[in-house]
Amino acid sequence: MAAVWQQVLAVDARYNAYRTPTFPQFRTQYIRRRSQLLRENAKCGFEPGLRRQYLRLRSQLLALRYGPLSEQSSFRASSVRSSRTTLDRMEDFEEDPRAQGARGHRRSVSRGSYQLQAQMNRAVYDERPPGSLVPTSVAEASRAMAGDTTLSENYAFAGMHHIFDQHVDSAVPRLQFANDDKHLLACCSLDGTLSIMTLSPPPPSVKVTLKGHGGPVTDFAWSLSNDIIVSTSLDGTLRIWNTEDGRCIREVRDPESSELLCCTFQPMNNNLTVVGNSKHHLQVVNISTGKKVKGGSSKLTGRVLSLSFDAPGRILWAGDDRGSIFSFLFDMATGKLTKAKRLVVSEGSSICSISARSWISREARDPSLLVNACVNKLLLYRVVDNEGTLQLKRSFPIQHGSQLVHSIFCPLMSFRQGACVVTGSEDTCVYFFDVERNTKAIVNKLQGHGGPVLDVSFNCDESLLASADSTGMVIIWRREQK
Repeated sequence: MAAVWQQVLAVDARYNAYRTPTFPQFRTQYIRRRSQLLRENAKCGFEPGLRRQYLRLRSQLLALRYGPLSEQSSFRASSVRSSRTTLDRMEDFEEDPRAQGARGHRRSVSRGSYQLQAQMNRAVYDERPPGSLVPTSVAEASRAMAGDTTLSENYAFAGMHHIFDQHVDSAVPRLQFANDDKHLLACCSLDGTLSIMTLSPPPPSVKVTLKGHGGPVTDFAWSLSNDIIVSTSLDGTLRIWNTEDGRCIREVRDPESSELLCCTFQPMNNNLTVVGNSKHHLQVVNISTGKKVKGGSSKLTGRVLSLSFDAPGRILWAGDDRGSIFSFLFDMATGKLTKAKRLVVSEGSSICSISARSWISREARDPSLLVNACVNKLLLYRVVDNEGTLQLKRSFPIQHGSQLVHSIFCPLMSFRQGACVVTGSEDTCVYFFDVERNTKAIVNKLQGHGGPVLDVSFNCDESLLASADSTGMVIIWRREQK
């Protein structure tokens, strides 16, 4: 159960939209001040019974003043439609017979590296349960770095470090800290702009606003060196931005004049960006020339909503709004895509988030994929071979039926005792799950947003967590100091 003061803040946040509806800045200022006061009161050590009584009274008073809210947080995780669902099985994608030559060549690629690494890890740590994904109990280096604390203590985020509201009243679908950076992050908004924010030196501020898109911005990605951001928009353009001065370096129009919905950099070659559009097409683009890469295109069964590479950049996974995840083999020399596998997670459900984690290290088991699929569950898959074949490892209940909710792996997972994933949710909360626990997997639950939480992002050392919601609010959460 979350701290009572945080539950009070969550109630205030949900009613916040009713306060001074024509002055959104006041609403943000109010919730900041409430957070500060509640944290101070929490240190006074009031009787828990009195705190719970205060929570009940405050909820009743707000309901009398503004009317009852629809109860978003009380939901039943609906079962996935079993007759049309293959959550745990991935099958070959049947290509055109004319492409059999290419398919035969693809089949000659070794499947061994993923399997071999997993077998080696299991051989070293046989005492773990079969198929376990997380660092083992004998991982002394990890335990030393974690200070021998519990996973709940490691991820005890509670205090609000800062709230950004420059995109208030327009949803912020994506946000991300810069690579290997503690204090620089960016977000995109359906108001047609992106913001680059800095948290240090204090006070936190918006460093630069990226303006130029003629429609809502749907996705963006940092380059490895953080000097460039690419973004996609419903205006049908891919834009390349200079992150220092906010200048648009290049604009690349979709040749089909379709809405662009997602993008990601090729991790080993940041000259190449993969873009997904509303006409079911996936395309590799050379951002230095603005041209499509020959052989770097493919078609999915629906609108392309999510993309993720494995760490070496050899496998690309793409999810669409028809419930399918496709894996592609990426040719590092030419940028060519070869379709490999297809998994139907749930027929007709949107695959709105895919995150890949290699997990190939001395202390970890299998490469894994984290998926949000509008089935009221967060799904964790194991990658079993070099063609991106997926097997369902486990799932976690969340409220997620329609919004484009995203999730992430914790960046220092391999150095912790246990392993954690974080996700947004339509019940306005942020959830931390321990992938090792068979029961009561929730490690932490953050409350404070006034709308569905769409995206989450850690900074590089996990001292800060950012979350964004459908009302345009971005909250920076600070790890509790021990």
